[in-house]
Amino acid sequence: MMRYPRNLSGYAGTPPDAAWPGGAKIAVSLVLNHEEGGENSILHGDAASEAFLSDIAGAAMWPGERHWNMESIYDYGARAGFWRLHDIFTARGLPVTIFGVATALARSPEQVAAMKEAGWEIASHGLKWVEHRGMEEAEERRQIAEAIRLHTEVVGEPPRGWYTGRCSANTVRLTAETGALDWISDTYDDDLPYWREVGARDQLVLPYTLEANDMRFATAPGYITGEQFFQYLKDAFDTLWDEGDAGRPKMMSIGLHSRLIGRPGKAAGLIRFLDYALQKGGAWFATRGEIAAHWAAQHPHVRRERPSQMDRDGFVARFGGIFEHSPWIAERAFDLELGPAHDSAGGLHNALCRMFRSAGDAERLAVLNAHPDLAGKLAAAQRLTADSTAEQASAGLDALTDDERAEFQRLNADYVARHGFPFIIAVRDNTKAQILDAFRARIAHDRDTEFATACRQVERIALLRLKALL
Repeated sequence: MMRYPRNLSGYAGTPPDAAWPGGAKIAVSLVLNHEEGGENSILHGDAASEAFLSDIAGAAMWPGERHWNMESIYDYGARAGFWRLHDIFTARGLPVTIFGVATALARSPEQVAAMKEAGWEIASHGLKWVEHRGMEEAEERRQIAEAIRLHTEVVGEPPRGWYTGRCSANTVRLTAETGALDWISDTYDDDLPYWREVGARDQLVLPYTLEANDMRFATAPGYITGEQFFQYLKDAFDTLWDEGDAGRPKMMSIGLHSRLIGRPGKAAGLIRFLDYALQKGGAWFATRGEIAAHWAAQHPHVRRERPSQMDRDGFVARFGGIFEHSPWIAERAFDLELGPAHDSAGGLHNALCRMFRSAGDAERLAVLNAHPDLAGKLAAAQRLTADSTAEQASAGLDALTDDERAEFQRLNADYVARHGFPFIIAVRDNTKAQILDAFRARIAHDRDTEFATACRQVERIALLRLKALL
């Protein structure tokens, strides 16, 4: 049995109404990453200097040495850039979420005091600003626990949100397993919050961004001027604003770093964007904690049975009748590479149909022949399956006049004699009159055409049954 862990469906084109406070068309989350003093450095017990996200072109780690220029650039973020951004945000009364590396916060008491004075949310950005790829699971778990402990000691309260950034494949699971976090942000996979089930934990995820992010000043392809940053943020804001105006409100994250956007020429682009967004209106500027609290209240998670997580017996018992009297289709579908994308009616329908379509003509013919005649003898004897009974009743086929019943019986006999299988149509899509019209028209088809038509109708019936079930 193969199970694919990635969720490539998300809200599948039908996201919930975010219902942002005040009828806002867009929620905007300003995130300031505080990493200065937590980066790779032999001063911090690391094997080499930092090489990530600076204005040094082509920077490389220096094993066993301090990189004075790199340290100085990071120092600028703490010494000057942070305070410039502090002034920009507080002057406009804008809420900010800090992604604070615990060791960096511990080395920045004045900045922490300013964050708290401004009422900013201080979330955890891990213990150190280092790469977690390849880190042993036990060591990453230890560092997560130590980050929470040190954060609590430095800030005065534990973090309620988390973003590692340079994470491992285990990070989201390990942070969720702490049970201590209202939200985590180590994903980039949606424009809205969503819930993730991690064991017994229902964990809220607030996806982050690497594109509406000043890190693009330090990576290629990237921004060169503050004007480019402004234009990108404006375009993203306007697009999401328009979607919200059309009744599909979303969330916009903006990622910032003091050593990058804190430089004067780059900061000018951020200032232009903030003033533009504030003037346009319709935006709810909020901390990630506020967004998380709103989402949890508006859209609390409800667990349900997921097809991809069922055992074989349960799966076949639940879905073996979706294709009439043909449990072998569900048995074969169970062995596919099922995952979260198959936990919806549409997703599971695709898996079941794959098995039906890949079967031989004889097996598919057997599926067609498993369907009862419309308004036939089985219906009269009340020997239909529950699904077939409900379907035929939905079009009034259980309450025919004598003349109508006689016509159905004549059509059934003529159709089977010509094609070798019963007439099949998705009854729930049609009225009694439409069914009769289709019956009369399709009798004249050649067998191959009608076989293909009947197979498509079988698949349609399966989809309608799954939608009713899931």
